[in-house]
Order: sequence, then C-alpha cells, then structure tokens
Amino acid sequence: MSMKIKFKKDTRDFHKAVIQGVENYFKSNKKSDKANAFMYFKAFFFFSVLSVSYIGLLFGGFDLWVNNVLWIFVGLSSVFLAVNCGHDAIHGAYSSKKWVNKLMSNSFNLLGANSYLWGITHNIVHHTYTNIEGADEDIETVSFARISPSQEWKPIQKYQHIWLFFLYPLATLSWVFRKDYKKFFQETIGNYDNKHHPKSEYFNLFFFKALYYCLFIVIPILMIDMPWYAVFGGFVLGHLFEGFAIALIFMLAHVVEEAHFPMPDEDGNMEYNWAVHQMYTTVDFGRKSAITSFFTGGLNFQIEHHLFPRVCHVHYPAISEIVKEIALEHGVPYNDCPTFFSALRSHIRLLKKLGNNSIPSTPVQKTRVNESILA
Repeated sequence: MSMKIKFKKDTRDFHKAVIQGVENYFKSNKKSDKANAFMYFKAFFFFSVLSVSYIGLLFGGFDLWVNNVLWIFVGLSSVFLAVNCGHDAIHGAYSSKKWVNKLMSNSFNLLGANSYLWGITHNIVHHTYTNIEGADEDIETVSFARISPSQEWKPIQKYQHIWLFFLYPLATLSWVFRKDYKKFFQETIGNYDNKHHPKSEYFNLFFFKALYYCLFIVIPILMIDMPWYAVFGGFVLGHLFEGFAIALIFMLAHVVEEAHFPMPDEDGNMEYNWAVHQMYTTVDFGRKSAITSFFTGGLNFQIEHHLFPRVCHVHYPAISEIVKEIALEHGVPYNDCPTFFSALRSHIRLLKKLGNNSIPSTPVQKTRVNESILA
C-alpha cells in the first residue's frame, strides 16, 4: 500500500518556541547566523592542508611511504573540507549571498561528489524523513546490513557490528565511482520523484566527475615517478580513510541507541510533528569537545543542524544550550552522547542488538513522500 507520510501539527508549540529562542539569540548578540571569521579560517585551513598535500605528491619526489601519508592527508582534508564548507554551502548556511553558497558548494563537486544530488538526498529526503524506513535512504546504505528495527533480520547480520567497520572505509570510493551515477538516474530516491533534472545538471555530473578523475588519478599517475598501480593504490588508501571518517560522522548522529526509528501508521500519519520527530531521531555527540566540532563541521550538533540547517555550524555550540533548555521545558527529548567515543560505543551496541535480532523486525508499509512538504 502506497501512502503519504504526514506529520502532526505542533500542538506543544515547541518548534515556534525554539525558532524564537534562536532568533532572539542572534538579534540580542547582533550576530549573523552565517559564516564568521572562524568559519573562514576553517575553510582556509582544510583547503591549505589539501593543497599542500596534493602539491607534495606531484612535485615532492618522496618515497612510497611518504606519498602514502600524503594521500591519507588528501583523503582526510577532502572529507573535512566537504563537511565543513561544502555541506554548509549546499544548505545555504555559509553566506546570505546565493552566489557565494553556489561557489563554495563546488568544493563537493571538485572532491568527487555531486552537490546537486546531495541537495536532494540529504537536504530534502533525509532532513524531512529522518530515520523513516522506506523514505530515508540514508538508513539503507548497505543493503544486507540491518541498521533500523524496521529492516528484516538476516543471519549474516549477526556479526555486523564487526564486519560493517570493514565496509565503512569504502563509502567514498562507492560515492565517486558508483553512487552518484546510480542516484542520478534512478526514478525515485526514498520515493521522491527523481525523474526530471535540469539539463545543466547532466553536464555538471559528468564534467566534474571527469575533472576529479583527471586531478586525482590521471595527473598523479603522469606526474609521480612511480608505477601507476603504486599511485592508484595511494589514491585508494586516501579514500579508505576518507570513507571511514564520513561514515562515522553520519552514523553516530542517527544510528545509535539513543535515536528512534519511528514509522507511520497504516494511514501514513506520524506520531509527532516534524520538529519533535527530529528530536527523537537525531543525536548530538561530543558537544563539549572543540576538536570534535572542528573536524566534523558541527555535525556532532546534529539536533541543531536538523532544526536550523540554514544556520552556519560555527554557531551550533552556542544555540545548542538554547535548544536543549526549550526542549526540556516542552517535554521533548534532547538526545546527547557526551563524547565521540561514547557515541561510537552506542553505535556498536545498537548494531549488535539489531544483528542478533534483540530488537525484532517490525512490518513496514511502502510509503511515498508528502509532496506538499517538499514544495
């Protein structure tokens, strides 16, 4: 049975209250909710690390071990540049000027991903239907794993809390060589109608992919005085670190014991309104760690990001206290893992419970998105 997913109205006025509280914070402190000097420093820092590592590979004349270390730096700086700058820009959070956001979002394209598709799969589908099986494809990234109670249990999942960590490093390799092409040409994404794209996006997909392959595969093979397989091996090594980093950043925000995986009833009705739904399905981690926030692009403040995606992430530590206070006042949960490692342990425990079927499977009805919400 196909049905629309419908969220309830905000009967507890939580959403209005939290919006007003955050708006008052920026007004009373006379701050913009977009990028500040610290954000510009972060962009410069990660771009510099990426550039220096890349130039070192091409012109340094180092041995294999040094080159491999440089490839790791290329991979890690790429993912940190993407989640710190490109991610904010695609949400319109980097600047109040559209052309600046468009320019900065190209960091996604230059690093092998596709900013247009990310805007669909992440901004629209994931942010609206977080952790809803059949609507949020982010919880279906590995088809034979079970990361939601609504997914069918299979014997192979018994040790998924171990073998999944060997698949996480492949995340960005899949992204740059397979995922974007597959997503672009499939008819639906989480039941979102994905049949029609602007003609310019067909060009952008293939142009930026070709540019990425040229910059990070062809040119290094031609420039570095080593066998092609040694150079390509370094490229893959960098991606293994890059993929592992981005997989953990997103998994620890939604696939942990503290997160819920609510499903609609037979008529497509969700139990809560959209804002309260986000509070149940998203989890902050390492809120007090400046290092965690620096490298994750503020995605450790996942609650604040889902409620205020157009606010630059450098402001999340400050507004998180406002969000938490208002949530508690309205009897709304505020899920928070104290540290990165406590969230990691929670993620492993959930994978183990799901893999051992300690959390039984629940029947899932096929859903389709409520187009009025996406408009």
